[in-house]
Amino acid sequence: MARIIGARSLQISLGAPLLIKEPEGEFNPIKIAQEEFKEIKVPMTIKRTMPSGEKVVIDIKVGVKQWLNKHSGGII
Repeated sequence: MARIIGARSLQISLGAPLLIKEPEGEFNPIKIAQEEFKEIKVPMTIKRTMPSGEKVVIDIKVGVKQWLNKHSGGII
């Protein structure tokens, strides 16, 4: 979870488009990334090569849903 939020906040700080409404006041990429995580709007996939040589693309949203369900919707 921390790695996902960290990677997304870096993208946001480098000018990536936001997937949620920008909060009023201070622009904080980490808080924006956390909100995107809570709303399951993280635009990432994992590309992995399995030991058999098969390439698999995993949508991170599945893992985010599982995390939120396991942790009652909280991040920390």
